[in-house]
Amino acid sequence: MRELTLDDLRKILEESSGEAEDFDWGRDDTLDTPFDEIGYDSLALLEVTARVQQEFKVRIPDEAVHEMKTPREALAYLNGRLSAEQAA
Repeated sequence: MRELTLDDLRKILEESSGEAEDFDWGRDDTLDTPFDEIGYDSLALLEVTARVQQEFKVRIPDEAVHEMKTPREALAYLNGRLSAEQAA
């Protein structure tokens, strides 16, 4: 099973919504930094979920973006969906 990594998430965000200005993705607290502090809003997260749905053929409800306030929460949610789909 393939899991999304922080690097995968960063690449998807940058490809769909542009690069976050003045944010160092190598920071120790990156996983727990709120997306709005990184420079991404809920529309950027909708783009991420659309890309994941398209690439991995997994259904992700639009409301899920409300559960993804940080990269850690986004990766946990998205990888949980991928794992559930692959187990079904």
